[in-house]
Formats: sequence, C-alpha cells, structure tokens
Amino acid sequence: MSDYDIIVVGGGPGGYAAALYAASAGQSVAMIEKRSVGGTCLHRGCIPAKALLHAAEVFRTVGHAADFGIAVGDGNGPSADWPGVNKRKSGIVSTLHKGLSGLLKRRKVTVINGLGTLTPSGAVSVDGQTLTAKGVIICSGSEPRSLPGLDIDGERIVTSDHATNSEAAALPERVAVIGGGVIGSEFASVYTDFGVRTTLLEALPHGVLPIGPDRDTANVLAKSLAKRGTDIHAEARVGAVEATSNGVLVPFETPKGSEKIEVDQLLVAIGRRPVSEGMGLAESGIKVSDRGFIEVDTATMATSRPGVYAVGDCVNTPGLAHVAYAEAIVAVQAILGENPAPVDYGKVPWVVYTHPEVAWAGMTEDEARNAGYDIEVHKHSFAGNGRAMILGDTDGLVKVVAARGGPILGFHLVGPWASELLHEGYLAVNWEALPSEVGALIHAHPSLSEAIGETMIPFSGRSLHG
Repeated sequence: MSDYDIIVVGGGPGGYAAALYAASAGQSVAMIEKRSVGGTCLHRGCIPAKALLHAAEVFRTVGHAADFGIAVGDGNGPSADWPGVNKRKSGIVSTLHKGLSGLLKRRKVTVINGLGTLTPSGAVSVDGQTLTAKGVIICSGSEPRSLPGLDIDGERIVTSDHATNSEAAALPERVAVIGGGVIGSEFASVYTDFGVRTTLLEALPHGVLPIGPDRDTANVLAKSLAKRGTDIHAEARVGAVEATSNGVLVPFETPKGSEKIEVDQLLVAIGRRPVSEGMGLAESGIKVSDRGFIEVDTATMATSRPGVYAVGDCVNTPGLAHVAYAEAIVAVQAILGENPAPVDYGKVPWVVYTHPEVAWAGMTEDEARNAGYDIEVHKHSFAGNGRAMILGDTDGLVKVVAARGGPILGFHLVGPWASELLHEGYLAVNWEALPSEVGALIHAHPSLSEAIGETMIPFSGRSLHG
C-alpha cells in the first residue's frame, strides 16, 4: 500500500495546481514545499512584479493628470512612497498565500514543509521520513541565473528575487539592468516610470525583447521605453563590475565602442535556470539534461523513471505559470490513465507586462515564413482607436499573421491592456479560425478590442477605418 495516491514535490504553480487538480479527482495527495506554498510566482515573481508594474502605472498616470484636465497637488508632480508601494504589494501576496493555503486545506491536501528528494526506489524522502505514492510529480521550479564573476549581494548587485522584495526606504536614483528579455524589460519599465535613471544592457541585437515576440510589437515597446527615458544598449557585453564609494561601476562594450557607467544598483535579469541539483534524480534513474532540465515525454510529462513526472520550470518548456498549470493537469491525467491531450507549446499565450504591454500567441511573421507558409499579414494601430484616445494610451498595434486563404497562424499585439485583449486571438489561433470568421464578429464601440476586428476585416480585401 502507498502512503498517498500522488506526491507532489514543490509548491509553486505547477505543484499546487497538480495537488488541487488531483485532490478534486478524489486522490489522496501530499505536497512537499521547502519554503512557502505559491513558489516563485506568488512570492518573488509574477504577482509581486506585476504589483510593482501597476504601481508604476498609477504613478505615471497621476504624473500626466493635467493631460486629462485634472489638477493634482501643487503642480510638482507625484512622489513615490517606496515602502508604501512594497507594503501594498506584500499585502496582495499575503492575501493570495492565505487563500491558497486555505484551499489546499479544504481539498485535504497534506502539505509537508521540507526539502523533498527522490530515493533510488522512486519514493520521496523528506526530513528523515520516506513516503510512497502511485505517482510522483516533481515541480522544483527555477532560480535566477547570474554571470560569472558577479557577486550577488542583494543590495548593490541584485536579481529579480531581491527587486520584488525590496526593503529599501527609497528607490535607487540610478539602475543598470543586464538583460532585455521579459524580466529585464519589465523592471526597466518599472524603474523608468518611477523616475529612476535606467540603463538597459542586452547582449543580443535589438536590445528589448530580442527573443519571443514579433519584432513589430517589440519595437513599439523599445521606442516607448526610450521615449520615457530608458537608455537602451543592444549587443552590449558587460565587463568586470567594480564596487565604488557611491555604487557600482559597470563597463560594457557595444559595436559603437566601450563605455563605463556608475549606478546605485545593478539588476541581473538574464533569465532563470531549473532547480534540479541535490534531489537524487540521477540515483533514481531520472535523466537530466546538461542544462539541468529534467527530461520528460511532453505527451504525458513522464520522466525516464516509471511513475515519476515533472512539470513547470524544471522542464525545458516555456517558463510560464499558466503553462505549469496545464502541464500539471496533463501529468495528473496521465497518472489516472486518462490519455491527456498534450500541451501545444507553439500556441500558448505570452504576456510581457511592461508599458505598453506586449502579448502574443502562435507564430511570428518570420517564424511563419521560415516554416514555409505563404502568408498574409495585416496590422492596425491603436492611434485612431477611440477608447485608446480616451485612456490617453495610444502607443501600440494589433498584428495578425494568417496563411493566405487559410487560418490565423499568429496573433500579436502591443498596447493598453494587451494582456486582457490577447485571449480572443489566442482562441482564434488554437481553433485555427479564419480571419474572416473573427472579422465578422461584432466588437463593442468604443473599445480597445475594436482594433482586433479592424485588423481581421482587411483579410477579406475590404476595410472600415484602416
């Protein structure tokens, strides 16, 4: 007899989703978490970062209140209460953590605090006790990557984990961000909007979001950041940083030459790496790649060890909380013998919560061309959208990539509330809808979503306002 039907190792999005879903299917579940349930996403990543981004949006909006005919204070603009910003953020995290803990308790999930490791027999060891189950799901997550020679001290040189849990009395006046990907771009947006002198250093061409979104949308974000004051350097190679009496000296080289800047804080945002060491994986017969990812069959999320599965950031799939949710469901269904439909990683929703937001699903224009499709592309700007003008937020566009005479292959947008506008296009991509089918649907006026309809109609050879 097993101690449980399913044991989940790790309490982040993949872990708690697996535990909750399995419990709802009548399974007895134990979840092992060494820190707090919710993982990086809730405590150090998605939720606190987006709370900071929204605070920056409020600060930016208040600063432009006069544009709406609203007089605020003495006319000197708003001031940032950084401890107050972080107090609100921490309150949101605390409320969500309590809610999640209560839900796990109501579902009768046994939560065990400790470090879970695999034994050679395929059982799970935690704090000296050995637990067995019909199925084990590893959800060990990820941690920030760093560069060789950088001493992360949590004060002058920090990662996103530190930036989302700052206890400083005030924002630094000068910040350099290494990495122009999703994490780096989001923090550059936060700092820039709060008035911090921000330098963004990216090793790849383009500087902002060099990998992932369609270039047309990423370029809108890059122009917006630069216009608001972000100093962006593409193809920047950072040298050995030095501590100074006033902060950190950061040398870097670009095709334009060599530079040195002094900043109060250096944020290293070059991505994340899987947490898989010290878990007894090799000893239990679980294959791990050279980069530390647990190898799985993505049709079922099964590892090379029968009865053991892995989901989330510890496997080499998109490092997104909602992807971990989907993978958790696949793993539980596989354990239950229900022949799950695997995750289609090429069509998952992506969002970058900068200002403006960037979101997409499916292929970029270049990806579709490189895949051999004969494509048709149409774009529609937010500049003439009535609702965007009312919001005072007109930077952005909608872009649709479709097979000529065929279905929508990719849906891309940048602009106000792109995160919320994405899902109509996400559904269209996944249902392989024709642009004409989406264009025939009525979009409310005035609304931001009108821009989606305005982008679909031209595939018929006609248009409204475009």
